[in-house]
Amino acid sequence: MNGFEFNKLFAAILVAVLVAMLSGFIAHRVVTPEILAKNAYVVENVGQAPATNASGAAPAGPAPIEPLLAKADAAAGQKTARVCGTCHSFGKGEAAKIGPNLFGIVGAKHGHMEGFDYSDAMKAMAGNWTVDELNDFLYNPRAHVPGTKMSFAGIKNDQDRANVIAWLQTLK
Repeated sequence: MNGFEFNKLFAAILVAVLVAMLSGFIAHRVVTPEILAKNAYVVENVGQAPATNASGAAPAGPAPIEPLLAKADAAAGQKTARVCGTCHSFGKGEAAKIGPNLFGIVGAKHGHMEGFDYSDAMKAMAGNWTVDELNDFLYNPRAHVPGTKMSFAGIKNDQDRANVIAWLQTLK
C-alpha cells in the first residue's frame, strides 16, 4: 500500500467518525425524550412499607391456600406458569428440561420423576406434594427446601400462586 492509498483510507475513516459524531449531536438537539408522568410498567411493592398482619409484624410466608383456591382460575394459572415452562415440561410423558416434568405433581411424591437428578435436599424430603406444600414451595423455593437446585425466586402474589396450583391440579 503506497502513501496515497493510506491517506485515502485514513481520510475515509476520519470522515466516517466525524459524520457519526455530527449526526449524534444533531439527533440530541432535534429529538427530545418524552418523560412519562408515571412508569409504563409498575413493579409491585417497590418503595412501599412491607405488609403487616394483625399483630403489626410482617407476614412470615404465603397466605393460606384453601381460600385462594376457592376463587382460583386455572386458565390464568396456565398463563402465569408460562415462566415455569422455560425449565419444566407439563405434558404426560414429556422429557424433563432443566427441571422435572410437572404432569401429575399434585399428590405425587417429592422427587417423583424417575431418572431426574434431583438435589439431595429434594431427595431427602418425605411425603407427597400437597397444595399447602406447593403453596409454601412456590412462594420461596430456597426457603422451603434449603439446598434445592431450583433457582426460581418464587411467586409472591398469593392469587397468582393459587391460580398456578389450580392449573397444576388439572394435570392428571
